[in-house]
This record gives sequence, structure tokens and C-alpha cells, in this order.
Amino acid sequence: MRKRHGSYGFDAPWALAGLFLGAIGLLALAVISFLLDIPPAGIAFLFGGLYTLASAASYLYTTRRGKFVVWAEELQLLKGDERLLDLGCGRGAVLLMAAERLEHGSATGIDLWRSKDQSGNDESTTRANAEAEGVSDRVELVTGDMRDLPFGDGAFDAIVSSLAVHNIPDAEGRAQAVREAHRVLRPGGLMLLADFQHTVAYEDTLRSLGVVDVRRRDAGWRFWYGGPWFNTGILEARKPT
Repeated sequence: MRKRHGSYGFDAPWALAGLFLGAIGLLALAVISFLLDIPPAGIAFLFGGLYTLASAASYLYTTRRGKFVVWAEELQLLKGDERLLDLGCGRGAVLLMAAERLEHGSATGIDLWRSKDQSGNDESTTRANAEAEGVSDRVELVTGDMRDLPFGDGAFDAIVSSLAVHNIPDAEGRAQAVREAHRVLRPGGLMLLADFQHTVAYEDTLRSLGVVDVRRRDAGWRFWYGGPWFNTGILEARKPT
């Protein structure tokens, strides 16, 4: 994977900040406990602080490096001439990596541009990242809701999404987003959805639509947001021809 030149921020920055602050607080309590000669409490707080610090380090690695490595491998499934759609593209981490592979294709990203989901999430930032990565000529950005995609049936050869669909708060809304993704995907097209929640439900929705070529797999430690209890799953599917 080549070096990234854009600025991609931090996923759910409030969660990362909470982990680091929690680690600092626990380590401070450990110091106080040892100073007050309460070794059992000091040891407990020290263990908790180091554990939380390790979780924060895992989260930081994933958001700044690990997810890029995983997606670089997943995007090898592209041939290079597809019309690709990224649902909830954010600052373009996956969208622009895909665009680099689409020398004879194009990449479209759709988002509502909410900063609570990713720091600095703004359309202008994504456009600047596209320029920095040298792919602005094959990238289009659209402001819109993935539950009501402004595209025709079968408009795309491939659809990707990374940690975006779970941001829809209700189960029916998430199912509608998956149905919309299926609608705008051409027969035989590829779908890759990465998320740390609800991938079983996404699969169930696709199977209810008649998709039988569906596989779920664990993305591995590089896509942990704090540890194995916050792992990311990859859903790969092909729309029937």
C-alpha cells in the first residue's frame, strides 16, 4: 500500500478521546493509590489504565493505518474499469483508494458530511484529498442519504462502504440502505460492506432480495477499534445476473 497524501481525520473522535482520557484517569488513580500506600487499589488501577491505553493504541492504529491496509487488500477485487459507489464516503479514505485502481472507471462518493462520525468530515475536505491523491478527474461527490440514493437502477458495477451504514439509528433504515445499494448495483456487480455492527442483518436483507453469493468474514486485528470485542466484519456479495 502506497503512502497516503490526503488528510483523513479520526473515526468517531469522541470515542478515541474517551479512551485516552480514561487511561490517564486510571493511571492517575494508580499513582495516588500507591502514594497513599494502598497497593491492591494501585495495582488494579494500573492494570486498568494500561489495558485502556492499549485499547486506545489499537483504536488509533486502526483509524490511521490499519483500515487502509485491509481495504487495500479488499479493493484488489476491482478490475479497474468499474463505476463504483462509496456509501458514506466521509473524507474519502476508501473512495480514493478505489479511485486509484479505477484507471478506466470512476468513483462516486455519497455522504451527509457529519463531523460526529468522522473528524473534519466535509465535502471540501474530500475534494482536497482527491486532489492530493491525484484522482480528482475520476471522482464525483454527492450530498445525499444512502436510504434514498439519487441514482438509477443498476447504475454501478461495484458498491463499497466502510463503517457508515451503522450510523443509521434504526434497523429499518439500515435495511433500506442495503436495499438501495442492491437496487443501484448492476446484475453481477460486487458489494463490499465493512462494519463493526449489524453485518448479520445486512446479509439477511440481501438474502431476502435473492442474493445467494454472500460471504461474511472478520477483517482481523488491523480493523479493531480498541480490541477484538470491537472487531470489524466484511460482507462481500455479488448481485445475481
